[in-house]
Amino acid sequence: MSFADALDILLEDNHVVAVNKPAGWPTTHFDGTDETIDRVVKAYLKEKYQKPGNVFLGVVHRLDKPVSGALLFARTSKAAARLSEQFREGAVEKTYWAVVAGDRLPDAGSFEDYLRKDDEAARVEVVPAGTPGAQLARLLYTVRARHGGLALVELRPHTGRKHQLRVQLASRGSPIYGDAKYGGRGNLGPAIGLHARALTFLHPTSKAPTTVTAEVPPPWRGRFAHLLAGG
Repeated sequence: MSFADALDILLEDNHVVAVNKPAGWPTTHFDGTDETIDRVVKAYLKEKYQKPGNVFLGVVHRLDKPVSGALLFARTSKAAARLSEQFREGAVEKTYWAVVAGDRLPDAGSFEDYLRKDDEAARVEVVPAGTPGAQLARLLYTVRARHGGLALVELRPHTGRKHQLRVQLASRGSPIYGDAKYGGRGNLGPAIGLHARALTFLHPTSKAPTTVTAEVPPPWRGRFAHLLAGG
């Protein structure tokens, strides 16, 4: 099997490549032990273009290991700098779909919290404003469908904090399906019920608004068919 067979390519040109990341894979490596999506994408580019030596691939944002969906990389250092700036300044429009427990959420609304990392517990927690180390986290949401004690929620974060969507939903009694770290029930194997549905950004060279959309993974189409049909 070639590396191309292992990837769902959403967009590819000389400057960027976007993939539909499977759940269970880290975006990039920290200790050098896990296989990672960035390594697979590098191998794919090396194989496709028969490039000698190392292949440049800029990691401009990340998805948590149990999260699937749209993931964007830069193919040049100039594109990496320009895209990283867009993510840093909040200029990239990010859309997520989440399957959450219960019917506690109103049909639409916004969340604003202060979040702090608890490195010892490898978690993030909601804390009062002014707490040392706390960062402001904002998002807008819309409930797309409800069925069988679950809801399909569309999330548009305005900030990009670690575990932001997971902890903000859980703190309101609506943990993400399968996200045991934050109180979610159910089992999706290596995944949780959180999917990066779409990214809209300015192309780093043409400056044209560009959107990539990632289909939900196969387990969703079986287990959450009623929610997806209603959404």
